[in-house]
Formats: sequence, structure tokens, C-alpha cells
Amino acid sequence: MARLEDDEKSIPTDRNTPAESFQDDPAGLATIELIDTNNKRPECFKSTIQEILFVLSATMAIAMSAFLTGAVTVTSASIGRSLDMTTAQITWITSALSLSSGAFLLPFGRVADLFGRKSLFVGSLFLFSIFCLAAGFSHNAMTMDVLNGVIGLFTASAVPPAVGILGVAYSKPSKRKNAAFACFSAGNPLGFAFGTIFGGVATQIVGWRGAFFLVALVFIIFTVVAFFCVPADFTAKEPLTFETLKKFDFLGTVLTVAGIGMFSAALTMGSTDGWTAPYVLSLLLIGLALIVAFVFWEMWFEYPLMPMGIWKDRNFSLVLAILVLGFSAFTMSSFFLSLYFQDVWHLSALMVAVYLLPMATNGVLVNIFAGWALHRISNKILMCAATLSFVLAFLLFALATDGQDVYWKFYFPGLLLVVVGADMEFNISNMYVMSSMPPEQQSTAGGIFQTVTKLCMTIGLALATAVFNSVQKRPALSGYWEKERQPYAAVYWSSFAFAMVSLLLVPLLTIGTQGGKERRKDGVVDDGDVGGQTAVDVTEVQTHPKQDVVDGTRPVTEMKV
Repeated sequence: MARLEDDEKSIPTDRNTPAESFQDDPAGLATIELIDTNNKRPECFKSTIQEILFVLSATMAIAMSAFLTGAVTVTSASIGRSLDMTTAQITWITSALSLSSGAFLLPFGRVADLFGRKSLFVGSLFLFSIFCLAAGFSHNAMTMDVLNGVIGLFTASAVPPAVGILGVAYSKPSKRKNAAFACFSAGNPLGFAFGTIFGGVATQIVGWRGAFFLVALVFIIFTVVAFFCVPADFTAKEPLTFETLKKFDFLGTVLTVAGIGMFSAALTMGSTDGWTAPYVLSLLLIGLALIVAFVFWEMWFEYPLMPMGIWKDRNFSLVLAILVLGFSAFTMSSFFLSLYFQDVWHLSALMVAVYLLPMATNGVLVNIFAGWALHRISNKILMCAATLSFVLAFLLFALATDGQDVYWKFYFPGLLLVVVGADMEFNISNMYVMSSMPPEQQSTAGGIFQTVTKLCMTIGLALATAVFNSVQKRPALSGYWEKERQPYAAVYWSSFAFAMVSLLLVPLLTIGTQGGKERRKDGVVDDGDVGGQTAVDVTEVQTHPKQDVVDGTRPVTEMKV
């Protein structure tokens, strides 16, 4: 084993340079980021208990919309009957939530980076709880849909600061960071699964309103936990001055909110009102035009909401493309599978939750595995396994027919596989996106990532509703599926197609492990203490774009442990 001193010529680095700094040497080579291998608890936490409670609070932040969506999914039929809602109005409960959340994530990410994260995080949890409570008292469809749209604002304002604090607290790649981010990434898929369970139990006991009341209770508890356990802001906050406001992208905010809002609204209404309706076409075209204008503005503005340089990294773009396809398919199948259990099998909300329970239990196991595997197994292999799991799951859903033991033959293994795809894709993508931007832009990185996932939900539900309505109006007179089941099968086949496309993109990825040991082709570095850092065994040098604060274009080579 060669000592690090023997490799100084082949590994350009400054011993006095912190691990998180990135500088280019005179020869033009990228410096190497040394990874701290001691796996110590971050200094911002006074105890391991505080650290665990903080990670749990951050996980609940990303689970907010998924948790509520899960609760609504198993109670949608009950809500529709109680408030005399049409299918389109029922769809708008979740669509309004994802629409407003997706539109405001980027602006709130910038607000968190500029003015502080903890107060925005805790306040968002509290207001989310209050408006969930208010939604439980809704007496008509309009009130229900509008309140869920308002709730989406608070999910948008909670996630970026939570991601930002998590990213800065675990700024150095390590096994501890992998475990924290695996737990955090579990929030989205597991939030949906546990939301269905909580919603089903509450509905069975006190009715659908109880589901909203229970969600409010859960998050008011986590508001208190977050107040005491989330560390104070330890990155520089900007004062509220004119110079600071000049750094906030107001025009970009207007363009992204209006563009994403109109585009999402058009997708949602087009699936039920028809794509040729004048107002649907107008919203769709104007929304797309505003999104294009936003992209060009971000390329020019000095302090953008979204540094466009990050998209120059091919892996970054591919990872998010795979995530978009996978999560769109996941949203499509999950919503209509639950609706199928309620409307075709006539199961109660509680029994629907029981039938979906494999998603929650397997999700816990998958995320434990992800925390162990991200730094040991090539993430390209893991992403391939995730997309293949999606393909098999949606194929099982599509081929299922009504008959004896159909749940155990088709739906049970499908539910186990679908959560493998969702959790692994989310873990890999989240880790890669967060490592692509510096500490002072971690909330912005979280905003970008969550905007993509929210748009997935909107696009997925809109396309699924359009497919469902089309087949329901013109079912086949004969075939493999019963007439009542044909529209659901069509949705599952659409999900299968999305998953197949995502699987075809995986071979184009060039990512390895994240946060784990890597071996250089020209040598091995032994353990030792170097410049205050613990030296590392090097298993591979991986070029990965750590974005510059201004333009986000400079590649940096990382040495990971």
C-alpha cells in the first residue's frame, strides 16, 4: 500500500484545503475532494438523539404531500360521495396539491438559501397542519380543492429548507450521510404508503374527515419536534436589504409559477374537459411559452433560481429523466390501483390500506438496503434494478384479471416490486442532485429536485385520467379483461410503457458508487492522517460536476470513500 505522500504528483491536492473546497491547479487539472472517513456525528448536533429526530423531521417534510395524497387516495370514493364530487373534482384534490407545490418550490428554495432555513421549515410544518385541519371541515367540492391547493404552498415551502439543512449538515460524503439521505429519500414513497394506512384507519373509525384530522395531528407533533431538534442556521444569511433583494429572481419566480401553474392546470383539465377546449389549449400554450422564457431568463440572470449549468452534466439530465418517467408511472398506477380496489372490488378504506400495506413494509427494507448499498454497489446497477422492478410491477398489474387468488398472484408481488423501483430511483437521484451543488445552494438543489417530482405527479395523473376516460367511454366488446376493468388495465399499460423507456436510458449512465470506497486506476492510497484529514483508501476517481456558485459549469474530480 503506497502512502499518500508517494502519490502527490499523481493526485493534485492541497493538504491545507478543506474537503468541501474546490480549486483548479495551475496545470488545469481538477482538484480532488478528500472524504472524511471517521463517520463522526456532524458538529451541529449535540447528541445522536437530536440527529435522529432532525433526520426524521426532514423526512416528514418531504413526506408531507405524499402522506396527504395517500390518505386522500384511500378515501377519495368516500369524499366524492359525501361532497357530491365528479371524477374530475376528485382528481383535482391531489392535482391542486401537486400543482401549487410544484410551481412554488424553486422560489422557496431561493428564499431559504438567502434568508434562513429553520424558521421557514418549522413555520411551514405548522401551517400545513392548520390547513389540513381546515380541509377536514370542507362541505363542498370547491372548498376541498382550493384548500388542498393552499396546502401545496406549505409543502413547497417546507421541503427546500429541510433539504438545505440536511445537505449542509452532511456536506462531506460518508456512510453516515448515505444513511441520513436514505432515510430522507424514504419520505416520498413511504409517506404515500403510510398515508394510505392512516387514512384508511381514520376513515373506518370516524369517516373521511378523520383522515385530514389525523394528518394534522401527526404534523403538529413534528412541528414541535422540529422546533427543538432542527439546528440553527449555520450558513450565512443575507440581511433584508435592497442589495439582497436584487439577488432574488423576481421575474424568474413569476415565469416559473405562472408557467408551471398554467401547464399543470391544462394537463389536469385536458384529461377531463377535452384537449380541444379553447381554455385548455390556451393554458397549455401560454404555460409552455412561459417555461421556455424562464429557461432563457435563467441563462442570462446573474442570480438564477435554477443554475442552468447543472444540466450540462449528462448524468444529471439522465438521472432526472429516468426519475420523471418512473415517478410519473408510479403515480399513475398507485392512484388508479387504489381506486380499483374501492370501485371494482368495493373494499372499505381500511381494507384498501391493508391491501397496500406491502408497499410500506417493503419500503422500509428497501431504504435500509439503499443506505448500505449506495457506497458499495455501482449506482448504475442499482438504477437498472429499480427501473426493471417498475417494468415487472406494472406488467403484473396490467395482466391481472378478476379471479381466485389474483391479489397474491399479481398485486402482492407487484406492490413489493413497485416500491423497490420508487425508493431506489429516489435515493440515487436525490444523492446525485444534492452533490451537484455547493452548500450555499442546497435548498435550491432540493427545490429543483422536488419540482421535478411534483411535475411527475401532475403529468402522471393527467395522462392516466385521459387514458382512463378514453377507454371507459369506448371499451372493447370482448377481450382478455372484463369491461369494468379495461380502463384500469389501460392505465397500467401506460405505466409499463413509461417504465420501459426509463429502462432503455439506464445504459447511457456513467455513475458509480456515491459516498463509498473507490479505487484509482494508477494506485492505491493507504489510510493515514493528512493535514487534519483522515487519508483514504482510494478505489476509483470519479469525475462529477460540483457546481460553481455563479455559473455551475466547472467539473471537479472527487475521491470518495
